[in-house]
Amino acid sequence: MMITIQVIHSGFFTTVQGKGRFGYQKAGVSVGGAMDSFASRLANLLVGNDADEATLEITMNGPTLRFDTDALIAICGGSFRCTLNSEPVSMWKPLFVRKGDVLSIGACQSGYRAYVAFAGGLNVPPVMNSRSTYVQAGIGGFHGRALRSGDVLPLRAPVIAIREKPVRWGIAFSERNYVNGKKKIVRVAEGPEYGMFTAQSQERFFASVYEVTTQSDRMGYRLQGQALERATNHEMISEAVTFGTIQVPSSGQPIVLMADCQTTGGYPRIAQVISADLPILAQARPGDYIQFQKVSWQEAQRLYVEREQQMKKWKMIIQQKWREMDDAR
Repeated sequence: MMITIQVIHSGFFTTVQGKGRFGYQKAGVSVGGAMDSFASRLANLLVGNDADEATLEITMNGPTLRFDTDALIAICGGSFRCTLNSEPVSMWKPLFVRKGDVLSIGACQSGYRAYVAFAGGLNVPPVMNSRSTYVQAGIGGFHGRALRSGDVLPLRAPVIAIREKPVRWGIAFSERNYVNGKKKIVRVAEGPEYGMFTAQSQERFFASVYEVTTQSDRMGYRLQGQALERATNHEMISEAVTFGTIQVPSSGQPIVLMADCQTTGGYPRIAQVISADLPILAQARPGDYIQFQKVSWQEAQRLYVEREQQMKKWKMIIQQKWREMDDAR
């Protein structure tokens, strides 16, 4: 028997996202996947899934969902007002829902995106080894598009037992406060064309505060601030780009490429956002401010390893919490 969720209201822009499509850039296919992989992965771990299982990615304003089955879910990411049958519920912890329950996720109060993980995962077919939605190509996720009111989402059977006992533990605030504040410090390493910019522009790039404009989406963020100038008018051929690449077009205003970015670009790459700070960037909304902070590539690698070690630590802690709950039954 198919187990499903009814989409009563779709929210502003809700898509299925998880692990990206790695290995297909040479064919021009974007990697995509969750914008805030930290929140998406932790939500999955909280419900006993593999960290890269597909989740619902919510932007700005969330959906209303009716459950046709008992389920175990977790909501992580920016701060959203969430209710279950009109009663407030907490984010960043496992939550049991019963058949017939209605989950409503309202507008974001801080940050910009949240992720809903379902024990067992969403039963959508993988495309190029990923269940993530790539809207521009109409592939992956739920029919290759954002959710609409009236959709029926199928779930896979959970691998963890659905328990009715309330969960009194979750992810510590210190781990999730990166979503807070209108000004965000984002660390970057020098890009391949960093030397194409004047010394004054190199200094300005790190000293300035840039505003995230309304011309921002999953493909890229257009920033507004002090313009950057090149030291040479040398024209580039298209070069490889990826999530977090910062390009500077002729306007001098930086563009930060995001999860659904193209695979190549012809603008000089002044910097690259480090992997550990991509979740911070993903939670920036139009009107927020970003200041870039320079780190070495060696430091970027160290911070990446540190983040992955922390993720493994959280997986062990969560698994232990579930064992303790089983022992207490």
